[in-house]
Amino acid sequence: MSTTQPGRRRRLDASVAPVYERPTRGPRFASPRTARTFEWLTVVGWLLGFVGSLSSVVATPVSIPEWVWRSSAALLLVAFSMMLTHRVGGHMRLWVPLAVLVAAGAIVTERGLLLVAAAGLTAVLSALVAVMLTLPAPTVGASLREYGISLLLAVSGTVGVAAWNAPANVPVYSGLVLASAVALGVATMWSLGAGLHGLSRQHLWILVGVAVVAVLLFVYGGIVRLYGSPGLKEALDDSIIWMRQNIGGVPRPFEVLIGFPAIIVGTSLRSRYREGWWVCVFAVLGTAVITTSLIDPGAYPSYFAFSTLYSAALGIPIGLLLRRIILSPRSARAARAVAPPSRVEPGRFSPLK
Repeated sequence: MSTTQPGRRRRLDASVAPVYERPTRGPRFASPRTARTFEWLTVVGWLLGFVGSLSSVVATPVSIPEWVWRSSAALLLVAFSMMLTHRVGGHMRLWVPLAVLVAAGAIVTERGLLLVAAAGLTAVLSALVAVMLTLPAPTVGASLREYGISLLLAVSGTVGVAAWNAPANVPVYSGLVLASAVALGVATMWSLGAGLHGLSRQHLWILVGVAVVAVLLFVYGGIVRLYGSPGLKEALDDSIIWMRQNIGGVPRPFEVLIGFPAIIVGTSLRSRYREGWWVCVFAVLGTAVITTSLIDPGAYPSYFAFSTLYSAALGIPIGLLLRRIILSPRSARAARAVAPPSRVEPGRFSPLK
């Protein structure tokens, strides 16, 4: 809200606090103490599942029984389903029991199809949770904090997928996980971002630009693999081999240029505009690429760790640069325009709708 005085420029009325623009579901528990206990139990379950799943890819001084790995992965799957269902205001009595059923069926029967389904569900849910549990970031420090939280949640989903040790067809599995994560991300963020009709011209061009870069990366990679000259292919292979031998990992271009910067830009845009959720759709692509990285039993965890670390480090300056460009006013007139100084969202453990 703004006030206008005769002969003076309009000023923001700071006495009116910003409010969240959409209604949210009521509390699931009548007692705040019970609600906090539920939240902490979910966090503890996620932490225990993360640590137990991590033992499947990291050597430990004490031998860990194999049954602990899949049990920990199941605990992670249930924790992610609870987090996401609560965050998007879904029906906890419907979706969480389904996740429990899939996890229990995979552990008890050890059938390949159920193991692949459990691993895929873990990958999709963790990729979404890694983005949905972020908060608006009005400052650079806040955006880096949300960046770290998002990557930590995605990595926990990755080790959960590895702990299932599912006999998956890697290309098919990765494609289905990416498609499912993006489809669910669009469905979830449609209302949070006010739909496509709510986009301003500037934000629409931002989405178009990111989409074009993403398509070009996919197309260029396919063209190089199919029609690239032998010299170019040999140079790329040599550079990859050199990086693996000397620095332990290879940065992934899609994460560096699209997925990871989208986390910083998306959370920063959400501090001013709800349309920032649309940028977070591309962040889901980045987190989904992480969660599918260790589905192949032959994948090296150290290679994944170094590659993710380098990609995350390179994604920070690109994301901060884009943040500065996108959030900076386009003209002196725009800089003087009356706009809310910040936008609020419910807390990290509260429903968004």
